[in-house]
Amino acid sequence: MKVYTYSEARQHLAEVLEQARRDGGVWIRRRGGQMFVLKPDSLTPSPLDIKGVDLGITTEEIVDCVRESREPVASRRV
Repeated sequence: MKVYTYSEARQHLAEVLEQARRDGGVWIRRRGGQMFVLKPDSLTPSPLDIKGVDLGITTEEIVDCVRESREPVASRRV
């Protein structure tokens, strides 16, 4: 992992972030010798993020079906 001084990291933040993304992390060293690791977050996809399904019907037809399903049973079309 590449090591940046605090001042370098501050002055070249975009470069430091890109380096961290590419290499999986970078070290940042403060004047007193403290070391910190900057790593990209590994986001997990949402379980609700699913691929769409082509049903071959229009949005209007779907909305009509939903509206029909909300009507009382006695007034539904046959």
